[in-house]
Amino acid sequence: MPAGSAVTVLLAVVVVTLLLGSVLRSRSGRARSGAGDADGLAPAAAFGARATLVQFSTPTCARCPATARQLDRIAEQHPGVAHLEIDLTERPELASRFDVTQTPTVLVVDADRAVRTRFGGPPRPADVSTSLTAVLEEVARA
Repeated sequence: MPAGSAVTVLLAVVVVTLLLGSVLRSRSGRARSGAGDADGLAPAAAFGARATLVQFSTPTCARCPATARQLDRIAEQHPGVAHLEIDLTERPELASRFDVTQTPTVLVVDADRAVRTRFGGPPRPADVSTSLTAVLEEVARA
């Protein structure tokens, strides 16, 4: 292969890699509408009376401990809200059930255990609080 062609191919690979990285980074930690329910994740007593912040983690996840502390703080600020951390190495079947492709993945679950919002990657505290507030306001109106 001529040197010019090799350089062109290399540059194309670098550009594609940078574009894919940018797309994935822009989606990480962003709120998406949730679907499904959280039944069977844990005993009923582990869920909050008003809402639950469910975090899927693994022991090798470098960002999971900070996310857990963040979610604990948010849950403590709202009566009736619990933080539930699930280790996917102990419950690997949940990764496919909830389409977990990265850790941490965080779900905001309402009192009926319906998944309302999901975050792939470490969520921003303000985004979690906004999503949680929307769920709690609906609970208060009901």
